[in-house]
Amino acid sequence: MNPPMTYSKAGIDLTERFEGCRINAYPDTGGVWTIGYGHTHGVHQGVTCTREQAQVWLEQDTQAAADAVNRLVQISLKQSEFDALVDFVFNLGAGAFARSTMLEDLNAGNLAAAALQFPLWDRDAGRVLAGLQHRRLAEEAEFNEERTA
Repeated sequence: MNPPMTYSKAGIDLTERFEGCRINAYPDTGGVWTIGYGHTHGVHQGVTCTREQAQVWLEQDTQAAADAVNRLVQISLKQSEFDALVDFVFNLGAGAFARSTMLEDLNAGNLAAAALQFPLWDRDAGRVLAGLQHRRLAEEAEFNEERTA
């Protein structure tokens, strides 16, 4: 069993860059009410928050994603691989990751095949979104960073 990994500053920066911070609740592209840096739990129309609260939620939500990656991935990861996966799980949810071919490839030790899965997750509500395409490519690049450097 590997010791649990921690989401790095580079990972948090990746999440913040793609989420942005919004202090007023808004429906995301899939119609889910969202606030702060992509926080969805208990959010509904009319909810507002401070930047400080958004930061607290970001820490809690990324910790939940990190916990899921630590629990589900059975191989040793480099920090950049872990960071890419945490951002992916933060955005898509642990359930989708748990059922994914990406996780199967990871746990089989096939990192190259797992990396190729990132760009396939570029849809929301059945539509390809440019923002998701950019995010998946950034996650893939982060995942591959230490192997290609």
